[in-house]
Amino acid sequence: MIPITTVPCSGYTVEPAPISDSSEPIWRDLFCRDGTALPSQSPEWARAVADAGGFRTLPQFFKFDDGSRAVLPLFVKGAGRLRYAWSPPPAWGFGGVLSDGEMTPAKLSIMLEHLETLPSLGFKIRPNPLTAELWTQAVRPGWSAIDRCAHVIDLAGGFLAVRARFRPNAGTYIRRAQKSGVEVEVGNHEGLIDEFHRLLQLSLVRWARKQHEPAVLARMRGLRRDPKAKFITMASQMGDRFRLYVARLNGRAVAAILVLMGRQAHYTRGAVDEALAGESRAAYLLQATAIEDACRFGCTHYHMGETGNSASLAQFKSRFGAVAVPYCEYRYETLPLARLDGLARRTVKRILGFRDAP
Repeated sequence: MIPITTVPCSGYTVEPAPISDSSEPIWRDLFCRDGTALPSQSPEWARAVADAGGFRTLPQFFKFDDGSRAVLPLFVKGAGRLRYAWSPPPAWGFGGVLSDGEMTPAKLSIMLEHLETLPSLGFKIRPNPLTAELWTQAVRPGWSAIDRCAHVIDLAGGFLAVRARFRPNAGTYIRRAQKSGVEVEVGNHEGLIDEFHRLLQLSLVRWARKQHEPAVLARMRGLRRDPKAKFITMASQMGDRFRLYVARLNGRAVAAILVLMGRQAHYTRGAVDEALAGESRAAYLLQATAIEDACRFGCTHYHMGETGNSASLAQFKSRFGAVAVPYCEYRYETLPLARLDGLARRTVKRILGFRDAP
């Protein structure tokens, strides 16, 4: 059972949401009604976060005087005023508000005001990039905005229309992968998770080399963030909405991506064995296959995730017709924890000679 929290907010009429034996049906109803909903905002995803990440769910439910309802999924660690809350936790996708009516800046501002009254060390919210303008207008004094940039593909018109918006070199690389004999398997069984996780560990070592980070430290951080059990739990909770795309060359797995399907799709992880993949361009065939599946699923958008300031990553995503979407992550803290954490991280990086790679 997912706990429910409903409270009045000053300056706007908010009524208690209807309470049944569990708040999950309310959450699921809002998830199904909200056209901007991402798979990482579903109750099933929340169970995966709780089971694999050790977080407690603490969704905040609201009912406004126009009859609309909203929920802000929160995940907490700690107790009382020593707890910290996220929507969602780091490395768990996008969060933010779901509503069955128009979500206005005034309503969202009230929800943020309510969070400020809760006992907590702080809150961090990483909303759907496509709702960036709403959050910009709603943010309150005291909340910090951290600039982010994601890339998103509009799937309007179906796959043929989307494919027509691919850049010519994307089509060239897709055909090269096919001619090279790259084959793609799609599914969510544990064998695919094993192959994906092996490739992910190889990528951790490659990224460590680029960043001048000890491989042991990189693997430790990466496996702490993304243990294999985490993906097994995701697959168990999400069912066929959790889709692994594994590219094989001569029978060996050489690249893999993880895509979550829902009203909108989210490409959330990728990994490659560069030594085996060679010049096959397997990653292009994987993305094209997943984008076609997203169109078949009826998804409205295909999120390609965080891009940051990496020109090469932005170029790769734009070849599939993805457009840069600037947005912000929002943070509210009663103590300067983020500042202290940032100082500690910069100090360690300086000692290690760490270089942030794109």
